[in-house]
Amino acid sequence: MTKITGYPKSIITITILITSIILLTQCMEKNDAETVVTQTDFTKYSGSAACVNCHEDIYDAHIKTAHFLTSTAPLEKHIKGSFETGKNVFAYNANASVAMEKRQDGLYQVQYENGIEKKARQFGMVVGSGTKGQSFLHWQDDLLFQMPITYFTAASEWSNSPGFPPKPIFNRVITSRCLECHSTYAETIPGGEKQPDRFDKNRILLGVDCEKCHGPAAEHVDFQTKHPSDSIGKFILNPDNFSRQQKLDLCALCHGGRLQKTKPSFSFTAGEKLSDFFVLDTTAPDPENIDVHGNQYGLMRASACYKKSTDLTCNSCHSSHENEKGETALFSKKCMSCHSKEHNNFCKMEQKLGSVINTNCIDCHMPVKPSKAIAVFLPGEKAPTAAMIRSHFISINPSLTNIMIRELEKNKRR
Repeated sequence: MTKITGYPKSIITITILITSIILLTQCMEKNDAETVVTQTDFTKYSGSAACVNCHEDIYDAHIKTAHFLTSTAPLEKHIKGSFETGKNVFAYNANASVAMEKRQDGLYQVQYENGIEKKARQFGMVVGSGTKGQSFLHWQDDLLFQMPITYFTAASEWSNSPGFPPKPIFNRVITSRCLECHSTYAETIPGGEKQPDRFDKNRILLGVDCEKCHGPAAEHVDFQTKHPSDSIGKFILNPDNFSRQQKLDLCALCHGGRLQKTKPSFSFTAGEKLSDFFVLDTTAPDPENIDVHGNQYGLMRASACYKKSTDLTCNSCHSSHENEKGETALFSKKCMSCHSKEHNNFCKMEQKLGSVINTNCIDCHMPVKPSKAIAVFLPGEKAPTAAMIRSHFISINPSLTNIMIRELEKNKRR
């Protein structure tokens, strides 16, 4: 062993102690949950179809979720709007329109001026599950652009795409950050920093799928296929084992508002720190200035429920594997798992509301509100129509409670 000389023992001891603390801290950070899969290479992904052999029940449930359906192939069965004559045209005015048409080689949005075809673009990707609506993308070589016409579910009509001017525009570029929230993986083709993102069409995994939350799974699938009796999953992440912040970061990637990235899109993978990849807003969230679309995390963080809890996350209420849309009774039960008579924090309106308190906490405390970000122009309308989205700012709203009480009283008198 080499003998250390020339320094007092106290300095040597302190140096060793500091070095040990630094190394220990790094290890603790790296192993906050499990070994994080950080390499985002297309070959590292297996695709969700590979999961069905071992996780059939979860897979069958997951493919019905809005996450899975948030981007799909441009097939008529995936598109909510009609291509039938009389139902397939959005008219800007008497002279300009866009028609959704089926042609021999695919589906198109076709621009007409005074009945004359000016431009036709083929559907290349469907974006959105259709719960609120769907937007559509078209390819031009290896560039993606948003199409001018969207389907708006609330009105069951074609509409002008959100934020588009009142005329046909086919040149709104789609970035990798857009696809980061509407797909599991999309590989970009290297190019200049100021150039639009170019994509490899053959290296895109549509939908927000298993590997978005569990990490790239090719190595896991390969191992488990060769070792079917090994019941402990290898080379895969289990978000149940994540810390609270890791769970929140995973959802905030797409539900945390406008994030300014500091590293390329798709660099972040499950289990990592979002702050290592994006500039995060660390100011206290103001629910009055947060739109109900796109920043559910910010609204939740502003809620008293979140502030008083040490473990409340998105998954406290939402199952990533199930389609729970509209199940107010289910979500109400989750509210009452914390707000109960035993905890002495149950709803004070119980006597007035009666049995409805057991099935619908949500409409009073998390009301549906119009989105400023998702608002579309319907045919013939001069003002935009907003999508109605449930607020994730959990709050007390006496006016809504009073409305519900009046409705209950009316029903009793009938």
